[in-house]
Amino acid sequence: MSPAQTAQQQTTYKVRVGDAAINVVEWGNGPTAILLHGNPDSGMMWEGIGKRLEARVRCIAPDLPGFGHSEVPTEYEPSLDGMARFVEQLLIAADIKPPVDLIAHDFGGRFAFAWAVKHSGYVRRIVAINTIFFSDYHWHFWGRVWRTPVLGELSMAVMNRLMFGRELRRGTAERIPREHIDETWALVTPRMKREVLRLYRAADPSTFKGWEDGLLALTATKPTLVIWGDKDPYISSRYAERFNARKVMHLQEIGHWPPVEAPAVCAEAILKFFSEDA
Repeated sequence: MSPAQTAQQQTTYKVRVGDAAINVVEWGNGPTAILLHGNPDSGMMWEGIGKRLEARVRCIAPDLPGFGHSEVPTEYEPSLDGMARFVEQLLIAADIKPPVDLIAHDFGGRFAFAWAVKHSGYVRRIVAINTIFFSDYHWHFWGRVWRTPVLGELSMAVMNRLMFGRELRRGTAERIPREHIDETWALVTPRMKREVLRLYRAADPSTFKGWEDGLLALTATKPTLVIWGDKDPYISSRYAERFNARKVMHLQEIGHWPPVEAPAVCAEAILKFFSEDA
């Protein structure tokens, strides 16, 4: 791979996972952290975090299958086993040696924690940000829509920039930058819409049974930080307390996307947490 260097010490490159090109954004040097985004984002969601961690942490932020500039491997399935397999294949393809730190938001938590449960010895520390891995979760309105055949396809067909921006602003308590909405919308492709429907339809909360016990056993032994935007309309803040975390930080005025709404606060908390466990 031959990354293209930018003035911000940011590199972008692609690795092959199966028959698919997976886009990766990277910042910095130091112990490696894998930053996994959710819906409807890409690895660039982590830019505000990566730039602030780069002096002390090597941040690796892939676009997950079908999102951003990443293709979808033919053999990839959005089950927890499939997500864990994808992360493992990505680490091998990018020649990333364990142990690694995991920083995960939204659906990125499913990928990160499924892999972590199966490879606990490779995990150094965990940061969970407004994500879910529990079987008693109940889907929000759009989650129910996207999980419903035909209705989900119709919702994707009629989605436009205005509707998209309105929902992101609702999810962030009106704190999301317009530029971020525009950049995210520019990456909403038919491939990404299909992958969103696949993710939600494979993500019945009951699939976490057994897996959630594995995660809690892991977080009981691995240093874990939870950062939670309490104005999240999709996941109740009560889940922030469920991770067996060493530290839980509630951001009372922040919504579902703390890495975008409050990147400086998140980065400071992560650096402090990592330094305490160094």
